[in-house]
Amino acid sequence: MDHETGHQPRIPAAGHHRDVNGGWLRPAVFGAMDGLVSNFALMTGVVGGAVSNSTVVLTGLAGLAAGACSMAAGEYTSVASQRELVQAEIEAERLELRRNPHGELAELAQLYVERGVDPGLAHEVARQLSADPEQTLEIHAREELGVDPNDLPSPWVAAASSFVCFAVGALLPLLPYLLGATSLVPALLVAAVGLFTCGAVVARVTARTWWYSGVRQLLLGGAAAGVTYLLGALIGGQV
Repeated sequence: MDHETGHQPRIPAAGHHRDVNGGWLRPAVFGAMDGLVSNFALMTGVVGGAVSNSTVVLTGLAGLAAGACSMAAGEYTSVASQRELVQAEIEAERLELRRNPHGELAELAQLYVERGVDPGLAHEVARQLSADPEQTLEIHAREELGVDPNDLPSPWVAAASSFVCFAVGALLPLLPYLLGATSLVPALLVAAVGLFTCGAVVARVTARTWWYSGVRQLLLGGAAAGVTYLLGALIGGQV
């Protein structure tokens, strides 16, 4: 407490935490991973079928364009639907606060009691916090719905992040062919480095070590490419 003013000092908002609400990070990470793995696996599948380099390039470009658009559309629909559902629940809570303010105040006080606050103090805290209708709505949304009404993820941000990162990931294994490569080996090396790097980058926002995450992603991507290569070799020899 500040002894000169008699007020508690204001504690700064915790702005040093990582973004975990899924607005852009999740679609960006999964977009890059999916673009790299799916397009590399697609390209190795057609290479296994003994097609021409131009066909491999065309397949890679088609996979990049189709996958990026599909990921963006899917992310937009998913995040928009989630946002609309949350907004509907927030509006229902707003209506309930108008219809039954005393009941909602008691409900908020009970939440604090369940967390160990003395009942009398919990009721007083709930009463003071409920003085501002918008603040009351925000508190109820946080406590009951687990969301911040002022920080809902944007479907446009999610879609754009997914589109760009998928395209970048899908471009990596295709790049050697665009630069004149005539075999899968350069694309394999670039994809391997990309897979390990993507995994290592993900470790920066998780509790995993960078090498574990990198090796795991490399193994998963390699397994996917190996399966599609075998399928391409088996089917390509029959058509």
